[in-house]
Amino acid sequence: MEVQCPKCQSKIAIPDDRIPAGKLAAFACPRCKQRITVRSTAPAEAVRPVEPPPSPPSPKIGPATSGTDDNDFILDPYDAEEKPFDFIEEEVKTALVCENDAALNKAIQDALNLMEFHVADAPTVRDALKKMRYHNFDLIVVNENFGRAQAESNGVLIYAERMPMTVRRNTFVTLVSHRHRTMDDMMAFQNSVNLIVNARNIDQFDKVLSRGLGENNFTYRIYKDLARDAGL
Repeated sequence: MEVQCPKCQSKIAIPDDRIPAGKLAAFACPRCKQRITVRSTAPAEAVRPVEPPPSPPSPKIGPATSGTDDNDFILDPYDAEEKPFDFIEEEVKTALVCENDAALNKAIQDALNLMEFHVADAPTVRDALKKMRYHNFDLIVVNENFGRAQAESNGVLIYAERMPMTVRRNTFVTLVSHRHRTMDDMMAFQNSVNLIVNARNIDQFDKVLSRGLGENNFTYRIYKDLARDAGL
């Protein structure tokens, strides 16, 4: 089923089996947040119960702890409620923000909203890893000390570094740092990220990110085109 937002005219595809026959469903438009209400048009006999996907083994990306600390990297079993987005348009860019400082977090999210990213916020490392498990983000912004960790033991950075290459090369990872200077390419390489933004330059986050994304797209455009044509 395809519905159109009455406010921004965005078209949203909804799986037919998500709405029981003859029932109403309401959700927020992923672009403008307008509340949209739809009714299933499928006949009752055609509607089948939606079976949850099988629970994959919980991967480990670090040593287990007591299970209450942010740096416990053992993920919980599959839970659809943990998905960062429900309905989302195909062309919408998505971003995950991992920043505990309220002022920095607000500045980053304000910039991303202006750049038309659909933003998910992660208050803890565990929450960030769940979101990354269920969605491939176009952009990840993470503070080097997110979750009270040092950059070398940052769970989000470790997870991003261990992503399959087919996923990682389409994910732009930005590190917010208090130590390294903005757009330090050597330190970005050493930390396995695409871009570094110093916290002192957070008011210029949108300009720095736009430049970083532009340079990245220019550098890897031919490679990505060849990889896509080769089915990689």
